Parts: sequence; C-alpha cells; structure tokens
Amino acid sequence: MGAFSLWHWVIVLLIVVLVFGTKKLRNIGSDVGGAVKEFKKAMKDDSQSERKTDTATTIEGEVTEKSKH
Repeated sequence: MGAFSLWHWVIVLLIVVLVFGTKKLRNIGSDVGGAVKEFKKAMKDDSQSERKTDTATTIEGEVTEKSKH
C-alpha cells in the first residue's frame, strides 16, 4: 500500500476541521479561489497588451520604411 491509506486521510481531514473549523476553511478556500482568478486575469491582460505592443511596433516600423522610399 501507499504511504497513507484512506483512513489516514480521513483522520487528517477530521483534525484539520477540528482545529480550523468549517467557516475558516471555507473563507480560506474562497480567498485562494479569488487569488487564482485575479492571477489568471492579470496573465491574460498582460498577454493581450504584449500582443498590442508587438503589433503597434510592427506597423510603426512598416510606416517608417515606406516613408524612407
């Protein structure tokens, strides 16, 4: 068998619930979920702004090259 059986995990979960309480565990879960959401949103926004910057630089470079001719 592995390092821990199902009964070991049940006992650990029971101890954690007794120490922290269900309300505090629920709050921790929602805080972690909110942090993950914000992180994903920031990564998405950063990726989109990076693409816009690359596109603007390319267009600016093309305009400069055409005006030289």
